[in-house]
Amino acid sequence: MEIRTPTSAELELILTLSPQALFEGTLGGVMPTSEKIKGLIEPLLAKGCRYFIAVEGGDLAGWILFGKSKDQFTDTPIGFIYELFVLEQFRGKGYSKQLLSKALDHLKSENLLEVRLSAFSGNHAIKLYEKAGFHVRTVNMSLNL
Repeated sequence: MEIRTPTSAELELILTLSPQALFEGTLGGVMPTSEKIKGLIEPLLAKGCRYFIAVEGGDLAGWILFGKSKDQFTDTPIGFIYELFVLEQFRGKGYSKQLLSKALDHLKSENLLEVRLSAFSGNHAIKLYEKAGFHVRTVNMSLNL
């Protein structure tokens, strides 16, 4: 397995697969259009966020999208994990852990002191994040009316 930045063709493939990734990450709550995905991701890439991908035997296995952000109250620079996804046939082999580790190393090299992310309650990736040292910082709640 290799972890690296994607080629432009691989980036296009990620954008094609991202609606399904978001659907799974929101536990079936959101199925965005490709246009919506591009509208979310292109501004992140324009501000310096980046992808790392996992490749196995020439095939895309998964990706992580991360970059710098700011605390909404203090404007303190922080790192943020925007997306982490591994294709179903590659799951359970440690790709997520390796992608997360590589992104965290990169954010640490930029002298950031904190990294945040958001995950839907019940998302199986929460266990991975907790093992990596993440902890609950805030709680978002909703009420269906």
